[in-house]
Amino acid sequence: MQFCSIWESGVSRMQRHFSRNVALVGSLVLLQSLLFFAQKNGSSQESAPDVPDAIAVPAGLQPVLFVHAAGSQIYTCKAGADGKFGWALKGPEAELKDRNDKVIGSHSAGPTWKLNDGSELTGKMAAQVPSLDEDSIPWLLVNVASNSGKGQLAKVTTIQRVHTHGGKPTAWEVCDEAHKDSETKSKYTADYYFFAPAP
Repeated sequence: MQFCSIWESGVSRMQRHFSRNVALVGSLVLLQSLLFFAQKNGSSQESAPDVPDAIAVPAGLQPVLFVHAAGSQIYTCKAGADGKFGWALKGPEAELKDRNDKVIGSHSAGPTWKLNDGSELTGKMAAQVPSLDEDSIPWLLVNVASNSGKGQLAKVTTIQRVHTHGGKPTAWEVCDEAHKDSETKSKYTADYYFFAPAP
């Protein structure tokens, strides 16, 4: 009888332990499924980056999309108002990737951002601050001038360019009258945050 009681007690403990493990595994599976569903459907909320006040977005806006750009800034050798030659920005040429490193669009002159979902916008610089890396292009606040399409960019009104690396014309590239209208490309990376009115 004593043996039976010990055996039954051991079985009971094993059953409770098994039940707890099953519940834990079930909870983890459910959590992973919810996270996957949120990422797949773009419902995970982006967080705005820390930036200087000069390029802060207006109140009432929230971040709706993050992309990482990798490509080039293209410059053309032009004469300025003072007659001196220098490199003038023609525009970017870059791929846009999401947080899973998947290419979801492109960035080109305009400046224009275009996503594979069919949405597109052009913008105009509103403010800038120097990059934390002095050899890199500045951080920007960009106001959207026009939107098209019904995708993720459809309701975007403001963009921040931050965390820039590279992109300035190289010092050894000669720009003078003999090189007028010549072009040069400078590799760069940056993060772009897109903001839309909060619902």
